[in-house]
Amino acid sequence: MEQTVVMTGASRGIGRIAAEYIMTKEPDTHLVILARGPVDGPISRSRNVSVIRADLASMRSTVEAAAEVAGRLQAGVLPPMRALVCNAGIQYTNGLTQTVDGFEATFAVNVLATHVLVRRLTDSFQAPARIVLTVSDTHFGDFRHNLGLVPGPQWFPADLLARTGTFPNPESATAGRTAYSTSKLAAIYLVHEYAKRLPPGIAVMGYNPGFVPGTDLARDADPFSRFAMRRIMPLLTATPLATSPAGAGRYLADVALGTIDASSGAYIDRNHPARSSAESYNPEREQDTWNAVEGLTAPW
Repeated sequence: MEQTVVMTGASRGIGRIAAEYIMTKEPDTHLVILARGPVDGPISRSRNVSVIRADLASMRSTVEAAAEVAGRLQAGVLPPMRALVCNAGIQYTNGLTQTVDGFEATFAVNVLATHVLVRRLTDSFQAPARIVLTVSDTHFGDFRHNLGLVPGPQWFPADLLARTGTFPNPESATAGRTAYSTSKLAAIYLVHEYAKRLPPGIAVMGYNPGFVPGTDLARDADPFSRFAMRRIMPLLTATPLATSPAGAGRYLADVALGTIDASSGAYIDRNHPARSSAESYNPEREQDTWNAVEGLTAPW
């Protein structure tokens, strides 16, 4: 079946693996990759792959990329859009990194850019379709889910999370990692809210790849942490404590293609629907997060 899948975070890590798996499993798919830089490797040589420049740390760039996708769909250059995969994510070593728009960078990329894409592209889908947000089990905040490597979320109203310096000792790596886990909790709140608000025929899911050592998520960390993530932690993929990049990428592709069946609003833990944390089910926070991100992104 000819279809368009739009994807962020496909230039490296589990996103690239997922993109290659999608094109192998569904060769009639046209994959549109939103990326800040060039995309290389086998995926770049496919005639059914397009790359549109998008810097997710810039709301203007994100809006322009969404408009380019919508324009190509409307013009019939692309086949019907059946999936949007918001896989891009960032984690900084402090809570002070600011985007060009003045937002805390982790929240901007992991939450606000996703919201802009979802809102801008909702009318471009052809049902049945699905939206996939890559989230994280760091939002549980316990040792079992992240081995104590990432602090649990500290919830504040979303308009505060979008500002730098919200967490204690904002110059520290702990603040940066807390910003990451908290942004993933916010993303789950939005998944629940999208499920209530999206038109019939468009399902939305949060996908948790689990702990995936060997990727570039820690590329901004200190040298020892980078070494451990790339050389030592991958040994854990032989245990239930971690997921290999190859496995996490295949699972993400399966969620995007609908191979893993789940209802709208579901949290998919690797390859099956599961319950997210108790804290993540909070209707008041869900609505407050929606209202806040709507206001924060309104100028764009």
